[in-house]
Amino acid sequence: ERERERQARTERHGAAMGLAAAALYGGVLALLGAALREVLLGYEDNRCSMTYMFENPEYLRVQMPRRVSQRYPGYRLFLYGEGLYAEQSRSLKLSGAPVLFLPGNAGSYKQARSLGSVALRKAEDLDGRLHLDVFTVDFGEELVALYGGSLQRQTRFVHESIRAILRLYRDLDAPPRSVAVVGHSMGGIVARALFTLPRFSPPIVSLILTQASPHQGPVLPLDSHLLDFYSSVGQRWSAGGRDLRNVTVLSVGGGYRDYQVRSGLTALPCPPDDPNKLSLVSTAVPRTWMSTDHLSIVWCKELVLATVRAFFDLLDPDTHQMTEDPVRRMAVLRHHFVRHPVRLLSELDNPALSPSASASVSFSGSSGSWMEVRTPRLSYSSPKEPRVQYFIFPLSSRRRNYSHFHCQNSNLEMTPWLFGCTETNGSVCLQGMDLSWATELLPAFKVATVRLGDLPAVSHLVLGVSNLSGRQFSVECEWLSEDARTVAVPIPHVLSFGLSVSAVTLSSAGLLHTVQLQDFHQVYQAFKITVESQCKGTKERLPSVSRLTVPWFREDSFTTMSVPSATQIFVKLHTSRPDNSSSAALQLHTAPDCQYKVSVQTSFLQVLGQVLRFCGPVLPVYMAVSVLLPCEGQLLSLLHSGRPMEMSETLGGAARLYRVELLASLLHLLLRLSWFQAGWSTLGLPPVDALPLLAPDVGAPPVPEPLSPAEGWTRPVLLLLLLLGAAVAFWGGALIRLALRLLALLLGPLHRPCVDPESWHLGFRTQMALSLTLGLVAWATCGALALATVYLLYLYKVTRLMMTERTLKHVLNLAPQQTATPAGGGEVGGPQQGQGGCNGVPLLTVSALEEVQDNLRLQLSLSSLLAPPALLAAPSLIHWLRRLRYSLQLQPDPCWPSALPLVVSAALLMNCNTHTLRRSTLLSLSCRLQLPLCVAMVTFSLQHLYRVTYFLSASLGLYALCCLT
Repeated sequence: ERERERQARTERHGAAMGLAAAALYGGVLALLGAALREVLLGYEDNRCSMTYMFENPEYLRVQMPRRVSQRYPGYRLFLYGEGLYAEQSRSLKLSGAPVLFLPGNAGSYKQARSLGSVALRKAEDLDGRLHLDVFTVDFGEELVALYGGSLQRQTRFVHESIRAILRLYRDLDAPPRSVAVVGHSMGGIVARALFTLPRFSPPIVSLILTQASPHQGPVLPLDSHLLDFYSSVGQRWSAGGRDLRNVTVLSVGGGYRDYQVRSGLTALPCPPDDPNKLSLVSTAVPRTWMSTDHLSIVWCKELVLATVRAFFDLLDPDTHQMTEDPVRRMAVLRHHFVRHPVRLLSELDNPALSPSASASVSFSGSSGSWMEVRTPRLSYSSPKEPRVQYFIFPLSSRRRNYSHFHCQNSNLEMTPWLFGCTETNGSVCLQGMDLSWATELLPAFKVATVRLGDLPAVSHLVLGVSNLSGRQFSVECEWLSEDARTVAVPIPHVLSFGLSVSAVTLSSAGLLHTVQLQDFHQVYQAFKITVESQCKGTKERLPSVSRLTVPWFREDSFTTMSVPSATQIFVKLHTSRPDNSSSAALQLHTAPDCQYKVSVQTSFLQVLGQVLRFCGPVLPVYMAVSVLLPCEGQLLSLLHSGRPMEMSETLGGAARLYRVELLASLLHLLLRLSWFQAGWSTLGLPPVDALPLLAPDVGAPPVPEPLSPAEGWTRPVLLLLLLLGAAVAFWGGALIRLALRLLALLLGPLHRPCVDPESWHLGFRTQMALSLTLGLVAWATCGALALATVYLLYLYKVTRLMMTERTLKHVLNLAPQQTATPAGGGEVGGPQQGQGGCNGVPLLTVSALEEVQDNLRLQLSLSSLLAPPALLAAPSLIHWLRRLRYSLQLQPDPCWPSALPLVVSAALLMNCNTHTLRRSTLLSLSCRLQLPLCVAMVTFSLQHLYRVTYFLSASLGLYALCCLT
């Protein structure tokens, strides 16, 4: 009776713990869902215009040498063409400038059609004098972002393709010496990897443009080959060298719409003093000003137009090929992608008209009206009839009180309009310099801001507002003091949950204001900014423009606001501040007769979205920890009470999870000590992995001792990730159990009813044969195939146990459990059946059902340890299946080292039961080693996800040894 009461209390306690865990992890899962929604849907609508083909696209096959085709089966090279150009190019007698497009992860070679079609239309506008030949490579849509074994093979094939492309032009009088490369996603990494090849000649690639390419590191580091590839590329480019400094590289990130490759990963890890490398986000590109998702960055018309315009501006009019001058290349790219001065780029060819030369301008003999302006502000609207008009602003009386002169102009014509006067005759300027290169194009108008301190030789400023074409426009100018127009706002704490608001009212009714967002420099921060404008009168006004400026990375974002209105702007960062530079700021181009109020409050959902965006790839580590620790608690309960607890009950003890984080934090603190670091290095242990929340690598030389601990503020993020991983493990396990029970219910009628818990028991020879067979499969084909097979077999084992449990529950003649201890000292509730019988047939006792339930709990926990390795190996399995027609064996195979021990351990554990495991002499030691394994997993696997498989293999190996001893 006391035993039954004790079991009842244990069951009630377990049920309560299960309900508490379900409530806790249900709430955490809701937070995860909100964060996931913020990442996948919490961005602006897709405002990209589609690019269209006006004729049927054709892909002309470029034959490669036989040795190349045999070495790289499945890879092909094509030339893109349409209409008449395609007909003329069938013989591959080409005369244009070669451009090579490289698709990315699972990308198609047909993605080059947007670039190729727009380039053909541009060439038609130029009457065919200059044109591009767009080539594209077919990689067979390989999953190279998740499987790194093909990256080196792709790189070598691209090298062969470039050599084949250049051979097509050898009959020209001035054949091209290099090929411009456009790489999307992992194609950009392959383009940079060309320079790591031993026989590669750097001059044959002088320009690389990458689109949403993760240069900082892989999104999911699922295998060592992927990280080794990144390491070799990073070392080659970080070392620099003259051959790499002459290569112009532009990296464009997609912004927040691209949830596959966050824009912080697209920053180029090159030496900071390299002038020919440029990284930016599409929201900062002039005439684009919008975010693109991972695929639309290829066909977004606004971005494709900027790319094609830059390529044509890079063509030498004499040779019809890309310019070989790196200074010219970077000037063109900056013109189209960084700061558009609303001037014709052809003026750059004239040194006298370049931005750095301050071109001299003569006004003598020019007809027109001159008017001197002595007021602090000018507002002018052009009349309908053509007129030549100049306004002249004296500087002598303004230098003391003002630091800048600012104008905004709604006229988008590419003509000079702002000048500095060096020689005057009364109110007329005779000689001056062109200051229009200070102009910048914004979404609603163009602006120009000049610093008075940079113009010591200028006595007056001249504003040219002529409208000879009869086009109407408006101009507003003012003198301003930068300090007076800059206001600092302390941002609310990230954990204020939007309850705290910081607000400021802009007292000056000017055209330009800057709101410094103090301490806004970390990626986990996110805010909702409300800009309210109130105006006098009801006249029509130009819209206001807000610009989030980030000093350390070109990730500026623009928002156009109607006036008057109340506009909400959500701001967050792609990269953290790498040094002690100033924080991010909000620049407001405002209406002059309006008052503005700026309010800042934390957006908690956006904060969760940022944490998931940056730390989501490390969730598998914490999910594995949340599976390993409950398994430890389950076996400890078996050791102490004789019965294993439900996994949901052990996972409900959340305090176990915090032990991992406490020990990991202690390890980081110890690594601050020099003697501990010395011992760490002596043991040859790898560097500690950190959360991907720090500033991007900009190519600085590596620190000799990379064991610095993570910043203190990352500790709450780690605790949050532990809870998120536990919630996914809890509900994921519940979903798998439900699916298996449904499967057992469906398979029940197909199997003979069985009440023997050892009905699917494998003999030792069968176990060894299974291990040997799966080991041979892993060696001859793919290690991931062996892992998937043994995992499915294990799930079938669990399903058979569920079917046996269901059968026993429906048996009506279960005898009561024998609670008395036999005289011989036998165990209570052992695996034996009832001692009585009916007509010579032994009766089944309740202990038989309990034994099956205990074994089912044990096998469910062990199968959950097999799930993460099988999931992490899935990309390799998919890659092997897609290339099966070319090769039976996956080379290289990242799963082969871990497949064999996992297969052997799983085969041994299939026969494991609670009775055998409890009697093992190694069970206590194995349980005590699980916590160090979890700490090691968190320490070494955050940036090396494939190491999770190694730690889980060690855990399963320990339990397999327990079954043998």
